[in-house]
Amino acid sequence: MKRLLKLTVAITAFLTLIATGASYAVGGPSYISTGYVKGAFTLSSGGKPAPIYVDDGDYPGVIRAARDLQKDIFSVTQTQPSFSTGTILSGANPILIGTIGKSKLIDDLIKLKKLQVDDIAGKWETYLIQVVENPSPGVKQALVITGSDKRGTIFGIYDVSAKIGVSPWYWWADVPVSVQKNLYVLPGRHTDGEPAVKYRGIFINDEAPSFSGWAQEKFGGINHKAYEKVFELILRLKGNYLWPAMWGNAFNDDDKADPVLADEYGIVMGASHHEPMNRAQQEWKRYGTGAWNYETNGPVLRDFWKRGIENVGSKETLVTVGMRGDGDMPMTEGSNIALLEKIVTDQRKIIADVTGKEASQTPQIWALYKEVQAYYDKGMRVPDDVTLLLCDDNWGNIRKLPKLTEPKRKGGYGIYYHFDYVGDPRNYKWLNTNPISKTWEQMHLAYAYGAKQVWIVNVGDLKPMEFPISFFMDYAWSPEKWPASRLTEYARLWARQQFGKAHQDEIADILTKYTMYNARRKPELLDENTYSLTNYREFETVVQDYDNLRGNAQLLYKKMPKAYRDAYYELVLHPVEACSNLNDLYFAAAKNHLYAAEGNAAANDMAKQVKNFFAKDAEISRYYNDTLANGKWNHMMDQTHIGYTYWQQPDANKMPDVKQVNLPVAADMGVAVEGSAGWWPKETTKAILAEFNSYEMKNYYIEIFNRGQTVFNYKIKADKPWIKFTAQNGTVNKQERVWVSVDWDKAPVGLSKVPLTIMGAGREVVVEASVNRVPLSQQKLMRGFVESNGYIAIEAGHYTRKINGGGIEWTTLPDYGRTFDGVTTLPVTTKSEQPGGDSPHLEYRLNLADTGEVKIEAYVSPTLDFTNTKGLHYAVSIDDQQPRLVNINADESDPAWRRDVANNIKILVTKHHIAKPGVHILKYWMVDPGAVLQKIVINAGGEKQSYLGPPESYRK
Repeated sequence: MKRLLKLTVAITAFLTLIATGASYAVGGPSYISTGYVKGAFTLSSGGKPAPIYVDDGDYPGVIRAARDLQKDIFSVTQTQPSFSTGTILSGANPILIGTIGKSKLIDDLIKLKKLQVDDIAGKWETYLIQVVENPSPGVKQALVITGSDKRGTIFGIYDVSAKIGVSPWYWWADVPVSVQKNLYVLPGRHTDGEPAVKYRGIFINDEAPSFSGWAQEKFGGINHKAYEKVFELILRLKGNYLWPAMWGNAFNDDDKADPVLADEYGIVMGASHHEPMNRAQQEWKRYGTGAWNYETNGPVLRDFWKRGIENVGSKETLVTVGMRGDGDMPMTEGSNIALLEKIVTDQRKIIADVTGKEASQTPQIWALYKEVQAYYDKGMRVPDDVTLLLCDDNWGNIRKLPKLTEPKRKGGYGIYYHFDYVGDPRNYKWLNTNPISKTWEQMHLAYAYGAKQVWIVNVGDLKPMEFPISFFMDYAWSPEKWPASRLTEYARLWARQQFGKAHQDEIADILTKYTMYNARRKPELLDENTYSLTNYREFETVVQDYDNLRGNAQLLYKKMPKAYRDAYYELVLHPVEACSNLNDLYFAAAKNHLYAAEGNAAANDMAKQVKNFFAKDAEISRYYNDTLANGKWNHMMDQTHIGYTYWQQPDANKMPDVKQVNLPVAADMGVAVEGSAGWWPKETTKAILAEFNSYEMKNYYIEIFNRGQTVFNYKIKADKPWIKFTAQNGTVNKQERVWVSVDWDKAPVGLSKVPLTIMGAGREVVVEASVNRVPLSQQKLMRGFVESNGYIAIEAGHYTRKINGGGIEWTTLPDYGRTFDGVTTLPVTTKSEQPGGDSPHLEYRLNLADTGEVKIEAYVSPTLDFTNTKGLHYAVSIDDQQPRLVNINADESDPAWRRDVANNIKILVTKHHIAKPGVHILKYWMVDPGAVLQKIVINAGGEKQSYLGPPESYRK
């Protein structure tokens, strides 16, 4: 009966939660309700909020966070709870906040067996939120927020804040709260368990000119006033670790309140990979003497480092050990492993001497960043208690992971990851270009291989990386909660947390699409030559897709309540508007160059468009800086992003070069056809449109342009009446596009070649149209992807069949690829497979038109060989042919790496012989875990140059 009663209460509470539309935090349903259910605790009702009690002997950071809860309850309910560090008064049911072993309030409840904490006591950063009945004389009920340690309690406090509707981004992204007069906490024990990754943090880096300019204006510099906002954000995101800004800044030296407040808040401090022993690079510039060279200047460096450890005191710090060259550079040529190991030995002696404890009692990390990994690979070792901080390649591809067969290290392994970077092949600092599916894929690898002591991510200026920062922190807390299948849901829940439920789906779609579009190629790498202007309408489609996304985002902005518009602009609309405009800019520049080469009268209009889009870019940045949120974020969009000539940023944005055309007075007709960069009558070869066929039923265009100032009339005709035009005659001022199509009900069966004649301004140009009406009986036999114009293009996720086996399963990574999903295998820790038979593979049914050699191009992610062995492999075959083994990492030269990360793809080619036309099965075989397939192109001789590859072929 008791069990039935509990079940009834639980169901009632759940239904009430749904009915009342209570806040949902990212990750699952909330324990907060706006309607009362039996056993619930009243946070606020009828204008009367529950009083807050904290023991004055608890950690200052806990008391400070409890004050934040007081403010958050006021923000949501418009009523201010009382706050006390004294004795609990009888009468009103209180909120009791405290840390186990540090709070008499909590310890008394435990002794009286009012509160059971066995499942959280002694754990790392674990909290418990529970409604307790009759906690003390005269008090009928209390809400207890307790933690296993300081941050456990703080995270419990901020979890309540998030659940009642205060976003972690309330200050950093101006996310408003939805007012709720009544708030209740549902009965039960509420906890999010122990974090999976011990230290979870961000690195504010590459902070000039944006973050540094903003902080200087708003706070007088990157000082404790600015950092308090950062500390609070990290804690609200359930993070605990920070590498501070270091471009011209020194956290411990610039403002002596910085480290004191970090420790009070509960932030574990560290320093970047090239700033050992708690000393910033800028401190060496200020106080160091002699060379940054341990062989020649060891005593001075040891003294310098000693001061850094003295500054640590009792504050929580992860001390970076080792040594790189000055200013984020490699050590001097010839530095040997013995010297580097001696440096670490001497540093640990300093740590032991200053702290009076064994060095192993002070947490340390050694970052295997860039060239340092080579030292490790050549045999350099550090003591077992030092955390090995493994790194990505600065472009989101992890370079090395622990071997599954290696003994566990006492210090464990960590990951240093990048959402922002300054360096080769190009800086990327301006806007968010990080799809969460890519972050998931790489950090899932890290977690699966045991790198879970430290996760730190370079976030640049912090804004505008809000969305991926949230995901990075949430995933670090609980990777098991977020399988790949829930990534779309994550975006939706994050959108709901910031903007409510009404438009969560549309916002999630915009967030996902813009990051996917930006990841194709970083904005700083874009130019007028990135996409093909003539093949597959590639550039046109890219721009149209982004412009459509902008239109959707702008429409949604108008629907947003006024209070939400600043937040919506920062998190959603701005990156879409800015990047859509940037693509428009380069599209116009590309057309200007093409039209100028044609002598096309529209060239000068395109030059004007380039100037307008360039001015619009500056206008968008000015609005963000000067107008948005009343200028709160001034300088945050100071980052240059147009006019790069090498990896380093330009001093100022520079408009792409444009060309002006001096036109003769007399009219002169030119004709261009889709799929060709040439124009007629200049070209001596025949003008030919791509083949029309009866299964794709595509249309193609002809552009008729003026090479003079005088308007002319044109006519266009076909020898066959079943060829259709959007206009058979008209007037050309500068340029007209005419679409050509086929009336398939009247076209004859078989291949027809039809001349199309364009007449105007005294000229005549003939364009050939090839029309292939496939017999209906043959079309009925088609299955799968059908060759057209000499190629088949396939998105990896559109397989005909997937074959799992041996515990290995094919998994789709949503919105991961440059044009669609990615596909990989899980688990990522399995052994290599011998391809063939029933081993794991994907099958794609093809219809090939001819015999002979074809090239199969596999578009795979630029994943590095994180095993550091023989490379990652896949295999590919057609029908029952022997699988061809391909090493993804066969070419890891610097030029190849620069190309692959810039393009965000590797395109690997195998050659295969087709003995007969018709239906075939292409098989993509799993060999090594970790490879991600995005796209396949079968080039039968007709593929044309493009950046993204041909669009997906017709599939039946």
